[in-house]
Amino acid sequence: MKWENKRYRSFSYEMKKIFESKIIKLSLDGGFTCPNRDGSIARRGCIFCGEEGAGEFAASRDLTIKEQINSQKEWMSKKWGNGKYISFFQNFTNTYSTYEDLKNKYNQAISEKDIVGLAIATRPDCLSKDVLDLLEEINKKTFLWVELGLQTIHDDSSDFIRRGYELECYDRAIKELDKRDIKVVSHLIFGLPGETREDILSSVSYVARTNTWGIKIHSLYIQEATDLADYYIKSPFKLLTKEEYVSLVADSIEILPQHMVIHRLTGDGKRSLLIEPKWSLGKRRVLSAIDQELKARDSYQGIKTPTGI
Repeated sequence: MKWENKRYRSFSYEMKKIFESKIIKLSLDGGFTCPNRDGSIARRGCIFCGEEGAGEFAASRDLTIKEQINSQKEWMSKKWGNGKYISFFQNFTNTYSTYEDLKNKYNQAISEKDIVGLAIATRPDCLSKDVLDLLEEINKKTFLWVELGLQTIHDDSSDFIRRGYELECYDRAIKELDKRDIKVVSHLIFGLPGETREDILSSVSYVARTNTWGIKIHSLYIQEATDLADYYIKSPFKLLTKEEYVSLVADSIEILPQHMVIHRLTGDGKRSLLIEPKWSLGKRRVLSAIDQELKARDSYQGIKTPTGI
């Protein structure tokens, strides 16, 4: 195996290779909002997004950045033991503020003990020149990557989830970040209503061709207190089964270039909020099933990657 006991380049493998240590992400809430919520673009956010955003597991925004880091360290140490840490601004749009506010929070997040990197989740349409220049500056200080919530390349699906930006905006963001040698992780959601297997794999192929550093994949899941939940109750649609999802992920791994780091292959929403699919709560079982599927195929990451990608 090229990647220890996996048939793909996992985040864990890549971090151990770079840092020679277990790397633990600390989910932080910088107190930011989103142009899809504050009226700049819209007010209700993406259809799957609740009042807490994507930060169900993040520290409380009522704490300072330092306090959040310390509380996350304490909590994560019970699960993972010792290691080094990457501060992860996860909730809402984490480049959506003033230059000074962002600079202050980013620098706080990388200044604490045993912090070796910084991850920033954001939108492609929230990367002004000032923000890009700040990210370039931070990139010289620490191990940095930026996460972009693409989710799909298809216009109908983008409109349905109320993403609020065009695919060309994502393309421009990729180019601007690449010019500054800033690593990018792209997010995709499998199982959006109306998308076929071919639609999903075309999104994966698109991301593969962008040559970004990493990718995150998870199935569509429905949580309480979201507009998606209301829609699902009124207009039920077919969700991917575990078997369908595992097969799709294996297909995706086969077409991703071998240098691309796979940060996530499944997602687990907050148990108390999850409506469907219930199988997504069994994260380890899903990952094990993906491993078994690749083994059964005698397959691995990049086996079907076209030459030149």
